[in-house]
Amino acid sequence: MTDFQSVHGAAPTGVWAAPGRVNLIGEHTDYNDGFVLPIALPHAARAAVRLRTDGLLRLWSEQGDGQVTELEVEGLAPGSVEGWAKYPAGVVWALREAGHPVGGADLWFDSDVPGGAGLSSSAALECVVATAYRDLYDLPLSNADLAQLAQFAENAFVGVPCGVMDQMASMCCSEGNALVLDTRDLTQRQVPLDLAAHGLWLLVIDTRVKHDLADGAYAELRAGCEKAAALLGLPALRDLAPEGLAGALERLPEELAPLVAHVVTEDARVEQAVALLDAGEFAALGPVLTAGHASLRDDYRVSCPETDLAVSAAVEAGALGARMTGGGFGGSVIALVREGLLTEVEAAVRAAFAAAGYAEPRTFTAVPSAGARRLS
Repeated sequence: MTDFQSVHGAAPTGVWAAPGRVNLIGEHTDYNDGFVLPIALPHAARAAVRLRTDGLLRLWSEQGDGQVTELEVEGLAPGSVEGWAKYPAGVVWALREAGHPVGGADLWFDSDVPGGAGLSSSAALECVVATAYRDLYDLPLSNADLAQLAQFAENAFVGVPCGVMDQMASMCCSEGNALVLDTRDLTQRQVPLDLAAHGLWLLVIDTRVKHDLADGAYAELRAGCEKAAALLGLPALRDLAPEGLAGALERLPEELAPLVAHVVTEDARVEQAVALLDAGEFAALGPVLTAGHASLRDDYRVSCPETDLAVSAAVEAGALGARMTGGGFGGSVIALVREGLLTEVEAAVRAAFAAAGYAEPRTFTAVPSAGARRLS
């Protein structure tokens, strides 16, 4: 490992961390003003930071190419930065666009959030920079404010029209809890999620199929949802009640109806999942997850053969339920597994991938962890 001082020539002012996330349920609902239910992962992006007075932004990452990326803060603009550096640079740009008088810095990054796995490695990178800058510049911004600025950076600077869930999860999740979030007004509630006390584990299966939400498919899905809402005369698809779904689908073009079906039923699944957690019926969450995957696969069509196989293999081996998590087109699957079956389910998924000729998946268990914070 290369430390901060060997890269930047002096000690950092402090070190911050921001986690990746797993979304239990509520996929592609956030940009439809809907509901989501994420947890923060123990995996996080860490940043050591020291402010500069010369207007330079100097970025270095343990996961990078061994080179320092040097940028002029005054010259930051959408499209001006390529590669991983556009995420931290975008946050500095977004803070300045919002009127905050922030300048350059030396930044050193290290992250164990798997990239391209649908676990919000980019949001973790954005949120750790936002948190560090708030502390170092004493900015009067809440965690939700920082999440929105990080989302703005990803939308306007990086060019991904994502919703706000990933950034809100990274900023606002708390240890031991799932975050119930209304993405329209950002009201939130922490719901205890002690799976181990109920003899359960949340298994994450990284299929190692990389996804890139900037490739246009994500933007097409969002545009389709917005078009459908406009055709239905609604501010957003969140405003379509489940009882009105059948009638609405009859009024929509064939290519838009499945998108609407997913969003409306997925919002209902979030509400169902929250009710189960509130009642302490954690095991009953399994079928909700599996139903969510079927909707992502058949209606939203953002799954792929590897994620479908991970879900089916896990459920056939005894998982209570499983689904793709994240934006789709690859990435990860989560499975709710009873403690005594964890090894068996992992082995079954690995065997299924080997039989199909796929790369060996990475697996680990996830526990609800802390959101963005200062470490030192």
